[in-house]
Amino acid sequence: MKKISARLIWAIVSTLLEEAALVAVVFWGLPQVGIYIPLAGLIAMMVAWGAVSVFTYHKGTLALKRKPVVGLPAMIGCRGKVISPLAPNGVVKIKNELWEAKSDGRKINSGVEVTVLGQDGLRLIVRKSSAGDLECA
Repeated sequence: MKKISARLIWAIVSTLLEEAALVAVVFWGLPQVGIYIPLAGLIAMMVAWGAVSVFTYHKGTLALKRKPVVGLPAMIGCRGKVISPLAPNGVVKIKNELWEAKSDGRKINSGVEVTVLGQDGLRLIVRKSSAGDLECA
C-alpha cells in the first residue's frame, strides 16, 4: 500500500479551501454587486479549478522528482541541438537551457544534434552526436 504524503494532504486541503472560497464569492460576494452566476456556472468553475489543481500538483511532483544538475561537469554526455551555427563558437540548447558552446574543430550547422564532451570555462565543448551516444538524465 502506498503511503500518502503530507504534500498530497496539503494539496487536497488547500484545494478544498479554494473551492469553498469560490462558492462564497459566487453565492455571497458577487450578488452584493448585482452579478448572479447560475449553479451550472459555479459547477463548471469548480471543475475547472479542480483540474488546474490536479495539473499543477502533477507538474510539481515531476519537478520535485527530477534529479538536480550540479555544475557543468554534470552536462558531459548530454545531448542537445545547435541553435546558432558553431564555427567553432555558437549557442546550443541542452535540457531546455541555452549554452555557449565550441565545436571540437568542425563547423556544425543549426538544428544538428550534438553531445557535450567537456567544458572550457563556462563554455561547453561539443561534437556531432552519433548513434552510440547515450541520453543523459
